[in-house]
Amino acid sequence: MAWNEPGNGGKDRDPWGNKGKQQGPPDLDQVLRNLSNKFGGLLGRSGSGSGGSGGLGSFGIIVGLVLAIVVWVVSGFYTIGEAQRGVVLRFGNYYQTVEPGLSWKATFIDRVFPVDVESVRSQPASGFMLTKDENLVRVEMDVQYRVFDPRDYLFNVTNADDSLHQALDSALRYVVGHSTMDDVLTVGREQVRQETRTLLEDIIEPYQLGLAVLDLNFLPARPPEEVKDAFDDAIAAQEDEQRFIREAEAYAREIEPKARGQAKRLLQEAEGYKEQVALRAEGEVARFRELLPQYQQHPEVTRERIYLETLEEIYSKVNKVVVDTPEGSNNLMYLPLDKMMERDEGKTPKVDPNIITSDYLNGIQKSPGSDSGQASSSSNKGTLRPTGRN
Repeated sequence: MAWNEPGNGGKDRDPWGNKGKQQGPPDLDQVLRNLSNKFGGLLGRSGSGSGGSGGLGSFGIIVGLVLAIVVWVVSGFYTIGEAQRGVVLRFGNYYQTVEPGLSWKATFIDRVFPVDVESVRSQPASGFMLTKDENLVRVEMDVQYRVFDPRDYLFNVTNADDSLHQALDSALRYVVGHSTMDDVLTVGREQVRQETRTLLEDIIEPYQLGLAVLDLNFLPARPPEEVKDAFDDAIAAQEDEQRFIREAEAYAREIEPKARGQAKRLLQEAEGYKEQVALRAEGEVARFRELLPQYQQHPEVTRERIYLETLEEIYSKVNKVVVDTPEGSNNLMYLPLDKMMERDEGKTPKVDPNIITSDYLNGIQKSPGSDSGQASSSSNKGTLRPTGRN
């Protein structure tokens, strides 16, 4: 049965509780007052009329405040990354620097600016620059840096990265302007890089940018296109020079030990020869000291014996002998001992050069003579003089 179906005079079918009166929706104010009365009873208050309306307003305000506080507290939680540091401002002034992790801030009171302090950043600088010798080159340099003080990085200058870029460009132009073109393109590149870094650090130090310069990369500089081929040849010549220098150094390292070894060997041989000569001299001195008493007792005999021993030593080393003839003779006898000897390999000579008989001497053909003044004769008997080896 439908709710508005007639029955019992229509009194039991009205969901609005009108009990047969004119049907329609209830008054909204009345519903709110009923709810307020119920909640007021729960809070220990008996509300009716205007008193109930005031209780409802107070409760709503309290609930709203509680919800707002909860939302405000929850909204204040934030997280700082591992490679970051958080700079906190309270009412626009620096308050503190927050380490990585979960933190809380007072919303609408504090502001947090996370700053990456671990990543390595890069700023390039390039352009055509005039060198000391009035040449134009295109130079490119790249600076690598990182943030070490987040507070200085954010608030000491308007834009720390842009300030670093301008400082790098200024330092690079100054150094290139005080260098020659050959230095920038070839041999002086490392010096230009070091001077630029030193000057850059001096420039940014007073500004306290909160940045630390890690390294400068000096990219290959290029001359103007009109002279590029000539400078390519110059660079190739520089590389060849360095290669030749390295090859020469390697050759020197190879030869030097050998030369030192040879020098040491020669020194050792000289020392050995020195000791040998010294010992031989000492032996001669000792021998003459032994002969001195004999010479003092028999000078003629000792002198003759020494003379004969000396001749024997000399003749044992020569193979030609010249015989002086007696005075008045124009003939000079030449005794070719090397012709008198017939040496076969592994055999004994047929003629002993140390034994010369008078019969053999009489049978030798004499050489063309000279006057008696050319023959050195000391007596009427012939004497022998060695002439040396062939």
